[in-house]
Amino acid sequence: MIPKDLKYAKSHEWAKIEGDSATVGITHFAQEQLGDLTYVDLPKVGATVTAGAEMGSVESVKAASELYSPVSGTVTEVNAALDSAPEAINQEPYGAGWMIKVKLSGAPEGLLDADAYAQVCAEEAH
Repeated sequence: MIPKDLKYAKSHEWAKIEGDSATVGITHFAQEQLGDLTYVDLPKVGATVTAGAEMGSVESVKAASELYSPVSGTVTEVNAALDSAPEAINQEPYGAGWMIKVKLSGAPEGLLDADAYAQVCAEEAH
């Protein structure tokens, strides 16, 4: 359930690091906790995001929740399909539900591997 090739933030965002860029989204655990997503607010292309800082928000039938960037850098692409179909995040959080792509300003720090992230989820589920 937790892809091994991604890195994770304790705030339930994932990053797929490829060279000096990263694709970012929220985890299956996060979308499950939120329920059916109805709205996504993401940074614009060209915006700067900082690891651990707020980068946007999501709204669901249950709650609104902030999104925190797992990496630092400049937004190079935003998944525009989420404007009209935020449910893609519920259906494919690691695929079609990706949120932004970032050109990294430095090596990501403090991110968890899949096993460590699984431990965070297990602790929160209790």
